[in-house]
Amino acid sequence: MAHPDFRLIIISGRSGSGKSTVLNALEDAGFNCIDNLPPALLPELVHWMTASAAQPNVAVCIDARVASDAINGLPAILKTLPANVTPDILYLDAEETILLQRFSATRRKHPLTDQHRSLAEAIAVEGELLAPVANLASLKIDTSGLSLQELRDQVRQRLIEKPKGIALQFLSFGFKHGVPRDADLVFDVRCLPNPYWDKSLRMFTGRDQPIQEFLRAAPAVTEMFEDIRRFLDRWLHQYEANQRSYLTVAIGCTGGQHRSVYLAEQLHQTFASSNANVQLRHRDMGHDQA
Repeated sequence: MAHPDFRLIIISGRSGSGKSTVLNALEDAGFNCIDNLPPALLPELVHWMTASAAQPNVAVCIDARVASDAINGLPAILKTLPANVTPDILYLDAEETILLQRFSATRRKHPLTDQHRSLAEAIAVEGELLAPVANLASLKIDTSGLSLQELRDQVRQRLIEKPKGIALQFLSFGFKHGVPRDADLVFDVRCLPNPYWDKSLRMFTGRDQPIQEFLRAAPAVTEMFEDIRRFLDRWLHQYEANQRSYLTVAIGCTGGQHRSVYLAEQLHQTFASSNANVQLRHRDMGHDQA
């Protein structure tokens, strides 16, 4: 039987999304890391590791470099693991244009390209092949706008240092830049009064006092905050009871500068006072002023 503190982390995602960075971060944190593990070997690995007196934590990468039938068989394989071993499954992804840029910069060969399939086609096919793993993921991270250090920080805060209970992240974003791929819940606050249309406020963000004063003076903003807060108060424990370890709550306005930033800040402050693992991220703040 596995030690109560034994952890198994499975990393997957499309090529170029940052899997090597995550494996390196986990190895630095003391995990035994294995890249490109055939899924069929996972039960034997877990049995061997949990039988070890040292009870080492394990992180494995399973991706499209293995055969497609092996990927499709992963859900059934996971059911054969000991009942007291519940893996954290991390799925990394990025926008296809970003993945193309990363491969162009490194000049690496994509594992699915050949004389009949272009890089863009290989990236699209890879997403389809990995859909069974993505559907199993307990945590998804969109690395499109993350630096290597920011990705390592996300892994440390949300995965390595994860305390008991659900890990909650509030994420502000702008709809003009796209809805976050890693969002579990999305709240659209574009209906609220927009400070952007006041030229004297345009250069500030939701972290600045002039914007905060503007939004606090609008009753609709307070009502929106209270509605989101009550929703999360009502349903967070249900997500946790359903074995959800991670929840990303995305708050979106037009450009991701003012309303979404302000509300994400307020929600983070409120829930951090009563939850051990609450993070805050502003995806688009500073990208533009719209």
